[in-house]
Amino acid sequence: MQHVAQHFSKYLKKFIGGNSITRQLHGGWGGSEGDIMGKRILIVDDEKDMHDLMRIYITKAGLDVEIYSAFTGEEGVKMYEKMLKERKKPALVVMDLKLPDIDGAEATERIMSIDKNANVYGFTAYFGTKQAEKLIEAGAKDVIPRPIGFEGFVEKLKKIIGA
Repeated sequence: MQHVAQHFSKYLKKFIGGNSITRQLHGGWGGSEGDIMGKRILIVDDEKDMHDLMRIYITKAGLDVEIYSAFTGEEGVKMYEKMLKERKKPALVVMDLKLPDIDGAEATERIMSIDKNANVYGFTAYFGTKQAEKLIEAGAKDVIPRPIGFEGFVEKLKKIIGA
């Protein structure tokens, strides 16, 4: 299922009844923090094959995760804003470094300025380089090296989201 961003406005911060601060700090509006089922993942990568591969891995692992796709840094930032607005905060943002408009570090920085509790992880072949360090400096929690096999990807995904 691929979602295409069409119209976005700034994320409006407001409390949504009950204990909304706790919801925002602990994984947003998509299930409990330790529950991967019913969670959302936003993939920001310019390579369609990477989106397809991650979908295959997630499906093969039997994880009930809703996947959103963005193919540029700008689109990723706008998609994140839209998801927040619709109370569909991603449990994880998988961010490529090299993107056609703004790079993954700038997109990460923008997402972190919108939501300081965003769970962004870099996913790049530039692992261990100064370029990859820019993702961490921008607010990414870590950088996942690529390529990565099925077992490694699923293990990392479960560890990140708490399954």
